[in-house]
This record gives sequence, C-alpha cells and structure tokens, in this order.
Amino acid sequence: MNAPLGYLGDQSFQRLAPVESIVRLEGVSKVYPGRHGEPVTALESIDLSVPQGSVLGVIGRSGAGKSTLIRLVNGLDRPSSGRVIVDGSDIAALPETALRHARRSIGMIFQHFNLLSSRTAGDNIALPLEVAGFDRAAIVKRVAELLDLVGLSDKKDRYPSELSGGQKQRVGIARALATSPKVLLSDEATSALDPETTRSILDLLTRINRELGLTILLITHEMAVIRSIAKEVAVIEAGRIVEQGDVFDVFTRPQHDITRSFLADEAGRALPLYVANRLLDSPVSGGQAVVRIGFRGPHATDPVLARLARDLNVEANILAGSVDEIAGRPCGTLVVGIAEHALEATLGFLEARGLDTEVIGHVA
Repeated sequence: MNAPLGYLGDQSFQRLAPVESIVRLEGVSKVYPGRHGEPVTALESIDLSVPQGSVLGVIGRSGAGKSTLIRLVNGLDRPSSGRVIVDGSDIAALPETALRHARRSIGMIFQHFNLLSSRTAGDNIALPLEVAGFDRAAIVKRVAELLDLVGLSDKKDRYPSELSGGQKQRVGIARALATSPKVLLSDEATSALDPETTRSILDLLTRINRELGLTILLITHEMAVIRSIAKEVAVIEAGRIVEQGDVFDVFTRPQHDITRSFLADEAGRALPLYVANRLLDSPVSGGQAVVRIGFRGPHATDPVLARLARDLNVEANILAGSVDEIAGRPCGTLVVGIAEHALEATLGFLEARGLDTEVIGHVA
C-alpha cells in the first residue's frame, strides 16, 4: 500500500480549502525579438487565476503560447508586462537568490521526463533535496516515501534506461514533489505515453491533488486529459485566452470556435465521414437537417428520441452519439438527422426540455 502523502521532516501538512488563488497572472504579455527585428508576441493580456487546491488545465495547439505561459509561472522567463503571482510572490520581481528559493514551492514534470541518465531513480528524486541542502538521513527517508507514493519502491536502484515510459514519468513526479511544493506544473506530461499508461499517470495526479490538496496547473493539447483530471479549463489561441471556466460547462457548451474544434474528435461529437463528406450549408428539398443534441446533468439519460417519436411523430436518424461523465456529472451528445419539414418543431421540442441544440448542416 502507498504511504500516506506528507511533507518532509517535521513539516506536517494541513490541507487548505481552495478558497483563494495560489497562482495569478495579471495582464501578462510576453514579446520576443524576431529574427528580422520585428517583435513576436507569444502572450498578450493574459488574466488567469488558479484556485488553491484546484486542477486547472490550459489547452491549446502548438504555438498557442502554452510553453511560454508555464515558463513564466516557474520563473524561467519574465513577462514583458504584467505580474505573475505564485504563493503571494511576484515571481518576475524576485532577485535570483529569492527566485531559487521560491522555485522550491513549484514542482515541474515534463513531457520527456528530463531524468539524469547517470543517476538511479532514487538519486534522481534526491537531486532537488541535495541542491536545497537537506541532510542525508532526511533525503533517504523522503526518497523512500516518494518511491512508495508513486509505486516504485522496488525501482530505487534502477537507471532510467531500465525503466518504461510510465515508470520514468512516475520518477519525474516523485522528483517534482521532493521539496513539498505548493504548486505542480505539468507540461504535456502524458503526451509521450500510451493510453493505458496515461490513465495511470492521471489517476496518480488526481490522488496527489485530492490527498495533498496540491494545486496543479496542467498544460496539454488533449481534451481527453482535461476531461479526466481538470476542474477548470482555459483555452489559449495565438497568445490569448479565448475561453475559460468550469470543465463541465466548457465541454458541454463551448463558446469559441477553437474550443469546438478541440471537442470535434470527442466521442459522439465527430461526424461519420459518409455524413461529413455530404454535408451542405443549405437545406435540400426532401433532405435532412443534421442536428447535434447536447445532454447535461439529469437530462443525459432521458429517452428524448422515443418521446420525440411518440409526441411529434418525428423519426430521428442517429448518426453518432455517446453518454459520458465529466467532472463527476453525466452528459451526452447525439448527432441525428431530422427531416427538414420537422426541423422547427423538433428544435422547439428539444429546447423546451433544456437540451442544447445545434444545426450543423444539411444532407440530401
């Protein structure tokens, strides 16, 4: 069994209620000099707040500004304007000595693990403790606790080349927790892992968040990762946050086109190719409207199509669909074909029952 999650030495951990933000970005912009003298804006006017004890996911495509954002939070880079507040300190304003001390409160896990190949798993975990000046007895005790926590007690003396990808990431997580940070930054930490290993790593991070109350800022390009672990999400595009909020709300009622595009491949939302290739912008006489129906909360398992057929005598052709759970709440998506002449009545019927509807095209 895994050891209780705790802090090093005599520092007993008391979970704090997530009532205030431990990470805040206030009007943050970052501009880099371009190759030909023209400035390149990586981030522009970013306002972001991460509640203490929460898991906030930042999702965006390559080049959207995710990596720049995380480098500002851990102090590896400084903003061109605005403030980055971590645990009450303005990271960008700290002198180098104070910044090094502040980084002990910020753990970091990476996509490609960043383990030292010449050190064993145990020695990789010990490294930040050695740098921080802890005595050998305390280091040995803490390393043993962390190896037990991540399920690698029998891998202490193994080198990274002897570990699987998932085991390497577990060592990376243990190392990030070594100095008892208050914030854990995850930079595409599961992108190099297979789906089963990804699930196990996300389960471990969920447990760490729940039992330690550790705040996690998660950078990813995968909506499935956000859905699995995050409580809140911010969508970043071209250096700006275009949408943010509760994960359930953003997943079930996306407001921005880029968010909808991320969700397009989610189960039940993607159109089959035989439909997508025939989709038209305008109605066709004798054809069907393609309608996406979103089910939220208590409506997720309602027999809506059966009631539609019974009450309106309208038949719906099911094209895609799923029922899922997001942030502990059920939700579902159906993509259906509805005869054009029955479309208006069908939309009214569905909306009267609190369901989200979207006409996404028409087919002959």
